[in-house]
Amino acid sequence: SHTVRAQKNGYPARSVFKLKEIQASFHILKRGGRVLDLGCSPGSWLLFSSQAVGPKGRVVGVDLAPISIGLPANTRFVRYDVLNWDGPLLEDLGGPFDVVLSDMAPATTGSKIVDSQRSLDLCESAMAIALKVLKPKGVFVCKIFHGPDFKNFSDRTKGFFGRVSHLRPKTTRKASKEIYIIALE
Repeated sequence: SHTVRAQKNGYPARSVFKLKEIQASFHILKRGGRVLDLGCSPGSWLLFSSQAVGPKGRVVGVDLAPISIGLPANTRFVRYDVLNWDGPLLEDLGGPFDVVLSDMAPATTGSKIVDSQRSLDLCESAMAIALKVLKPKGVFVCKIFHGPDFKNFSDRTKGFFGRVSHLRPKTTRKASKEIYIIALE
């Protein structure tokens, strides 16, 4: 299974393969880059990003849930609710950033309408944060559940970024409605 393979490679979750695929297609993580990982628990994207940017890069992870993995020297964790951010973002996070990643997903309720709305709320927050902390020509990667608001959110993202691509990673479970928006200037 993908989960077992991820753990054998030292990652806490299978989601690492999704970021690996995004990186292979778009080369968003560069040596020496600064990365903000929103909804970073359990930490697979943090670890992969920290290796990709190397010792001179910086990775900051944010999540409501604590993380239990050891973090490399170029990585730090901030426990925070991205839906209710009230502090000065750049100072709290030590920005600005080259890349903002959001693999956030809501706690699912079983109602497709409620779940896709909650997913959208997280995406809206992630984009608002990205627009505040990204450097010019920065990259925004965001997981969204494909629902009635998907096209609208994607079109609005295009208004802020020059190029917007969509990717459904090969390791996504068949039943999953998730899709990634990759926004580049």
